[in-house]
Amino acid sequence: MSARTAWIAAALVALALVPVAGGRFAVDFATKTMIYAILALSLELLVGQVGLVCFGQAAFFGVAAYTVVLAQPFVGSASVWWLLPACLAATGLFAAAVGALSIRTRGVYFIMVTLAFSQMAYYVAHDTPLGGGTDGIYLSGSPQAVPFHYVTLGLLAAAFAFLAVLLRSRFGRALAGIRVNEQRMRAAGFSTYPYKLAAFVISALVAGVAGFLFAVKDGFVNPELLGWHVSGTVLMMVILGGVGQLHGAVVGAFAFALLQELFMSEAIFGGFARHWHLGVGLSIILCVALMPRGLVGGRR
Repeated sequence: MSARTAWIAAALVALALVPVAGGRFAVDFATKTMIYAILALSLELLVGQVGLVCFGQAAFFGVAAYTVVLAQPFVGSASVWWLLPACLAATGLFAAAVGALSIRTRGVYFIMVTLAFSQMAYYVAHDTPLGGGTDGIYLSGSPQAVPFHYVTLGLLAAAFAFLAVLLRSRFGRALAGIRVNEQRMRAAGFSTYPYKLAAFVISALVAGVAGFLFAVKDGFVNPELLGWHVSGTVLMMVILGGVGQLHGAVVGAFAFALLQELFMSEAIFGGFARHWHLGVGLSIILCVALMPRGLVGGRR
C-alpha cells in the first residue's frame, strides 16, 4: 500500500467516525464540506486534467439542486433519492448544450462564455417564478443527519474512485495529452473536441451529484447557488489543495472550510470575525506563495 493510499484510507475512516466522536455541529460541518469536496472534484477534472478553467460550475450545481425541489411534487411520497437520475439528466442535458458552444473557445474566452451561461441560469432562477425568485424554494422534509452523512461519504468515495479510474483509462490519457499539447494530439489523429466535450459533461454530472446532496441536506434552494462566487470559491479550493491532484481537491475543500470557520469565530478573533473574508483571502495568498503546487504538493 502506497503512502497516498494509506492517507486516503485514514481520511475515510476519520470521516466515518465523525458521528461517533463529534456532535451535531461536527456532523453538519463534515457533511457540508464533503458535498463541496465532490463539487471541487468535478472542477478538478476540467482545470487540472484538461486545462479548462471553468467559471460555470455553479450552474451545474444549481441546476441539479433546483431539479430536486421542482420535481419533488411529481414523485409524491416516494423517496427523494429517486430524483437523483432526474437531476443528473437535467444537468447532463444543460452541460451538453453549454459545452457544445463553450468548448469551441479557448483561454479567457472559455472562462467568459461559461461565466455568461452560469449568470443566465442565475437570472432565470432569480427573476422568474420558475425558481421562486429571491425567496427560493423549500423541499418538503429532510433526511436524518447521521445516515445522510454516511450516504454523502459513500458518494464522495464513489466520485473519487470513478474519476481516478477514468483518468487511468485511455480516455484519461487522451485528456492529459490535450492538456499538455492539444495541437500535437490533433496531429496524432485525435479529434480533441469530443474528448473535451465528454469531460465537460462528466464534470457537470459530478457537480450535479453535489447539487442534489446540497438540496436534500438543507431542504432549501435559492439563486445564490448559481452565483459566480460559488464557482470562484470552488476554484480556490482546487488551487489551495493543488491543481492536478484529485486528492488535492478534497484537501482544498476541507482546508478552505476550516479556514472559514476559524476566521468566523468571534471567540478567537472578536470583532474581526465580521471581516472573515479578509483573513481567508490572506491565508490563501500566503499558502499559494509558500506552496505554489498547493497543500498536497508542498514546496517542491
